[in-house]
Amino acid sequence: MDKLDRQILQILQKDARISISDLSKLLALSRPSVTERIHRLKEKGIIEEFSARVSLPAIGREILLIVQVSGLKVSPQEFESMIKQKYDIIECHRVTGHVSYYLKAAVSNMNQMRVLIDSLMPYGTINTSTVLSSPVSYRYILPHDTE
Repeated sequence: MDKLDRQILQILQKDARISISDLSKLLALSRPSVTERIHRLKEKGIIEEFSARVSLPAIGREILLIVQVSGLKVSPQEFESMIKQKYDIIECHRVTGHVSYYLKAAVSNMNQMRVLIDSLMPYGTINTSTVLSSPVSYRYILPHDTE
């Protein structure tokens, strides 16, 4: 991956809806060259998808939770299958150490939080933290410069 590929990644992470024409102007490259580079980044799996980032408070999900699950009482496959069905769980990470999973959840109110926690309790030991603020809520990801 060269400097131009890294620039493309940076620009697309800031605005995935930028037109090929505008992107080619920013990079001083032809439109076919930019299109080919993006296609190559997708083929290599560097660009996985294009999506929109949604504001949780703007859609009424103001309470952000980090849930630790330890002492799993079912198989990891059963737990993960159940988690995939939970609308309020927005991330799930299986980790090493004394905690088996870290979940990120977004709910609208305290009652929804209680319902979510109650639904998780049969699967293991649950420890929930409410997020007060997120100094780094999202970061653009670029490879380390090797040049």
